Amino acid sequence: MLQGALRQGLIALLLATPALAGPTAAQRGKAFARANCARCHAIDRTSVSPLKIAPPLRSLHQRYPIETLGEALAEGIYTGHADMPAFELNPDQIHDLLSYLKTLE
Repeated sequence: MLQGALRQGLIALLLATPALAGPTAAQRGKAFARANCARCHAIDRTSVSPLKIAPPLRSLHQRYPIETLGEALAEGIYTGHADMPAFELNPDQIHDLLSYLKTLE
């Protein structure tokens, strides 16, 4: 009996350990930003954007409420300059990226 309880407790502990859990939405969002945005935008709290006209992602919340960016990401972000590629994200990607952007506020 004790062995079964110990085994269940160990399993519960392992499942609760963050290292064994899957990545969070914010972590997936950061990975998306690294793969798709970092070529032009600073994606962290301190670096400078590689492309001078590209705002750092950490400053987006100063221009727009982060929650309002979801619709633009779903419909596709188009800017007035040719360097910005058009992006259309799926709902999971939007959730993840917005979760990451909120960590930068």
